[in-house]
Amino acid sequence: MRSSRRFQAVIAGMAIAAAAWNCSLRANANDQAVQSLIGKGEYKEAEKLLSAEIRDAAAPITSAPAIQLEVLRRTRQDFSLSEAEVLRQLRRSIPDVKPEDLAGWRDAGDLQFRMIDGEVRYFRNAVSNLFRFSGDARERRKPGLFKPEKKTFDMTAHVRELVREAEHSSSDEVFPVRHRISYSLAVNPNHPRVKPGALVRCWLPYPQEYRQQRNVKLLASSPTEGKIADKEAPQRTIYFEQTIGAAAEPPKFSVEFQYDTAAYCPKLDPKLVQPYDANSAVYQENTAERAPHIVFTPDVKRIVREVVGAETNPLEKSRRIFRWVSKNLPWCSEMEYGIIPNISAKGLQARRGDCGVAGMTFITLCRAAGVPARWQSGWQERPGDWNMHDWSEIYVLPWGWLPADASYGVRDDPDPRVRDFFCGHIDPYRLVVNLDYGRALQPPKTSFRSEPNDFQRGEIEIDGHNLYFNEWDWKFAVETTPLNGPAAAAEVPSAGGGS
Repeated sequence: MRSSRRFQAVIAGMAIAAAAWNCSLRANANDQAVQSLIGKGEYKEAEKLLSAEIRDAAAPITSAPAIQLEVLRRTRQDFSLSEAEVLRQLRRSIPDVKPEDLAGWRDAGDLQFRMIDGEVRYFRNAVSNLFRFSGDARERRKPGLFKPEKKTFDMTAHVRELVREAEHSSSDEVFPVRHRISYSLAVNPNHPRVKPGALVRCWLPYPQEYRQQRNVKLLASSPTEGKIADKEAPQRTIYFEQTIGAAAEPPKFSVEFQYDTAAYCPKLDPKLVQPYDANSAVYQENTAERAPHIVFTPDVKRIVREVVGAETNPLEKSRRIFRWVSKNLPWCSEMEYGIIPNISAKGLQARRGDCGVAGMTFITLCRAAGVPARWQSGWQERPGDWNMHDWSEIYVLPWGWLPADASYGVRDDPDPRVRDFFCGHIDPYRLVVNLDYGRALQPPKTSFRSEPNDFQRGEIEIDGHNLYFNEWDWKFAVETTPLNGPAAAAEVPSAGGGS
């Protein structure tokens, strides 16, 4: 268990990062008072000060005070569980759980919470995360209740296959796969903004045409007049506009597309690594800080010194950082990125996080070590196991940009080519939507985005007002077909909803 002192240090660090982030949004006389109130969990008082600065509360959220007020609202939504609700959920697995158990797990940093207006409010996925964090909680579960998650796709075995195929291939790309995806977004029934004559603007994810991902083809869309973003767009979308008719039906948008991808498996040898041109644009841009999520804090610099040491080879540097992140940032369900002031700082302070937290932490450490690194994201589409996913790229000469997935991390295998596969290589079961984070959509959105950093589920607004994730539903269906070999099999399409 982590000590209470360690946990309080994490909370303090998050508060400092929050203050820095919020100050970057706003600059006026009320800043210090607002930040102090937020740091103490006095949201109601902070909201009063922020509301007083907003000229028109009914306008779309575009100003700094309005954005900060919205971030507090979203924070309340992510930390929505009361102590009674957490106890109710836990008693399904631990019948004798008591309030004092919750206090112990909070002090240990294993039960995620925030103090909001004098009340302990728990993260919406605090209970499932507790069993990931706490050995004590796992041991107290009723015998026979917990069943390990059944894996439908063995990624490590697949990587072994990719390594074998790559060794005998003259190409860096092996194991081609065709993907066919259907994606839809529907506004909730009876939404108050759904009125005749209202203008709806919607952005759905669309594939990049990038290296091993090609042959992108739009098969269908509704409405039919969607506009696909430029190939150079860092966050690629298909965009729709629609005016709500007299019947005021809840808007729905859908897209179906196809593309081919392959595993990218270049043969990497540290002896072949070439030096950087430190004056080049690619080096300058991708080794720089980019606040608020990529900042070379004292903690970042210390970890780089400890992990990288005297190593000067960029490939070996990135491998050391990759192994450190894989070991020290185990996966957990994460809060929405839009309420995290500094994603990499959150990962380093909490020492846990989801794929985006691991990826941003890896990028930050690599940049601080002088290895160019950048964001990449979209979806993972392993047969029987699809989800939104984030990963990274590193720039190492003579190969150029190489994929890196610190969340997939080090594989449990005696072969070093398999163990470190995801530092420089990538599997074919991916949909690359984003080549960067936090960039303007095409066309730009009017209001503060539901996800201001990543872009996977889509974005929608009505008359300039953003609709947050709980105001609409999405469905995703994918069919993947390996293109080589006599036994190419298609995955049964799946569907899911999010809020």
